[in-house]
Amino acid sequence: MDMRISPSALSGTIRIPGSKSHTIRSLLLSLLSEGQSVITGALTSGDGAAAINAARSFGAAVIEEGDTLTITGVGGNLIAPKTIIDTANSGTTTTLFSSVAALSEGFTIITGDEQIRRRSIAPLIEALNGLGAHAFFTHPSRTAPPVVIGGTLGGGRVTVDGSNSQVVSSLLLACPLAAGDSEITVTNALETPYVRLTLDWMERYGVRVDHDGSYTHYTVKGGQSYRAGDHTIAADWSSAAFPLVAGAITPSRLTIEGLDFFDAQGDRAIVSHLRLFGADLVADTERGTITVQGGKPLSGGHTIDLGPTPDMLPALAVLATQAAGTTRFTNLSQVRQKETDRVAEMQRKLTCLGCSAEIEGDDLIIEGKRAIAGGRISSEGDHRIAMALAVAGLASQEGIVIEDGACAAVSFPLFVEKLSACGAKIQWL
Repeated sequence: MDMRISPSALSGTIRIPGSKSHTIRSLLLSLLSEGQSVITGALTSGDGAAAINAARSFGAAVIEEGDTLTITGVGGNLIAPKTIIDTANSGTTTTLFSSVAALSEGFTIITGDEQIRRRSIAPLIEALNGLGAHAFFTHPSRTAPPVVIGGTLGGGRVTVDGSNSQVVSSLLLACPLAAGDSEITVTNALETPYVRLTLDWMERYGVRVDHDGSYTHYTVKGGQSYRAGDHTIAADWSSAAFPLVAGAITPSRLTIEGLDFFDAQGDRAIVSHLRLFGADLVADTERGTITVQGGKPLSGGHTIDLGPTPDMLPALAVLATQAAGTTRFTNLSQVRQKETDRVAEMQRKLTCLGCSAEIEGDDLIIEGKRAIAGGRISSEGDHRIAMALAVAGLASQEGIVIEDGACAAVSFPLFVEKLSACGAKIQWL
């Protein structure tokens, strides 16, 4: 569904939904635990729903009551699903549950939507085969789903490209249930905050992994078991970035609540980035809130490495358009491998909206203080691009019509409704 975003000033409070990254990891580990786990504050729509479907496919019983999930896991007694697992648009579910398939008896077929069927998971499939599984692609390209995975994860030694941290996380989550020990060496280790997040969740479920501290070498004991338990999902800092930027670039006063400033999510760095640009914000770490006051001149002219936190590019790119000076975002190779090539798409979108954005290699360079004009533009079905364009529309001169703007709900349920409640002028078309 398309939507029109008109220039708006915001006032009010927005509560951020549960983290996608936390929810999917907790669901997977609850599946792999014997007994009952209760997850509170989960993301249950979009990517969360895809993970719930995958967990059920492998035998978990999942009861949904609002954002609370009660999960009865199967431990190591996994049997391949009778039907194909369709992960929809969830790259995280696709990658993390692919290694689960290598623990099950029989063969599992995993696929997703058109975007997922373009995203390479070849390094993961190669690693699983190196650890004793039998996995192969059905498409001649031999890089992206659909993928068939079976065999028995026995353990061993593998080296993987870690530019996509989900590959590393997927192996780490499954290897404790392998028959033997595993050693994982990682080259090009990017997005390490997400790996730290995975290790943190594994510890919550009773399993520790030895690593070298630089996140390039891991030793995982096989034959272990996860311990079921009750867990609370922290709010999603990746989602919080969008209303925070909206508040900073419009004449607004907006409070974001439900945040955990000590959480393992790397995207909590949005706070330091906003301060770097000179945004007027007050953070209350005890209450878990940030209040941002718009209207203050913003200063760009920064070089920002987004290798560890690639999901922040769309929101920060919009912020940079409204800050004086030229800002360079670097280390963006993995940003090209998301639901879309977000480097190319954000450059095209911002240019179409009258801003100055250029690409040099894997860097995105934005010359700030250019007015966001407006127009009609596609989200490309990418939830983070949709939210970034919505934020841009709030600060635009003429408003923006976003094609398939509804896809924002993949990771931020009620994104549009929550902005509207704070004064955003949004109309479904």
